[in-house]
Amino acid sequence: MLGYEVNGRRLATYGPFLALLVACLFFTTQSSRFLTLDNFSLISQQVMVVGVLAIGQTLVILTAGIDLSCGMLMALGSVLMTMLAGQAAIPPLLAVLLGVGATTVAGFLNGLLVTRVKLPPFIVTLGTMNIAFALTQIVSSSQSVTDVPPLLTALGNTITLFGTRIAFGTVTMLVLYTAAWWLLRETAGGRHLYAVGNNREAARLAGINTDRVLLMVYTMAGVLYGVASLLAVARTGVGDPQAGQTENLDTVTAVVLGGTSLFGGRGVVLGSLIGALIVGVFRNGLTLMGVSSVYQILVTGILVILAVATDQWSRRGS
Repeated sequence: MLGYEVNGRRLATYGPFLALLVACLFFTTQSSRFLTLDNFSLISQQVMVVGVLAIGQTLVILTAGIDLSCGMLMALGSVLMTMLAGQAAIPPLLAVLLGVGATTVAGFLNGLLVTRVKLPPFIVTLGTMNIAFALTQIVSSSQSVTDVPPLLTALGNTITLFGTRIAFGTVTMLVLYTAAWWLLRETAGGRHLYAVGNNREAARLAGINTDRVLLMVYTMAGVLYGVASLLAVARTGVGDPQAGQTENLDTVTAVVLGGTSLFGGRGVVLGSLIGALIVGVFRNGLTLMGVSSVYQILVTGILVILAVATDQWSRRGS
């Protein structure tokens, strides 16, 4: 039994990195443009929004929950930021704070419904997703907001390192992953989060305030969705009310591919970064090969099923 458990943990830890390496090697043989610094810079910019959303999704999934609202909350936050700063002439920094505040409040309400009303996370966040989508369309009149001040697009600017352009948004994503990794690994709050995910009732009997942990998790996820809103504006230059409709599934895919168990209590947040990069590499590589986007979605679906099946196998073995 111990051998199965050790092998399962090793697979969850090293499997995502090996999958990323194999994918990179494969696409290198298929396109001469893939293995270039400029292309990897492009991939990092393409995944920075999903990557930051995936941090919040990881926190939720580690507690054995799931958040289907992340993409639409990101879209709502981006529309609010751009409309307040561009059309309402509110100072851009205050507009950003209000946008992040809106997604934070939404995350807090998700946490209240899960902890106080005792509703399943799937149902709560499904409802929040639809509410956020409707509010986004109502507020924006289903029109993209194009009058965006420079401050809101600053994270889309790049610096040149070793001859390669690196977006400030990419740096922001990496900083957030480093902070999340440290908090989960080195703090009591991080250990409590894992304990709640492993066995909520046992954690409660051990003296952990499980409701407070869950409320904090959903609130922090809301903050991260607000940051992702700003990154989305920085990358596209607009507040797009049609954004966020697939990001919820993209984040779940990234988290699962990164080795985090959908059953909670097991996973490393840095694995979600690897998972997001795997998705980004596959989409980029298939695009360079001239493969239709429909088949890219097909491959992503196959990847997530394989990842969940692997997670099930490792749990049964342990």
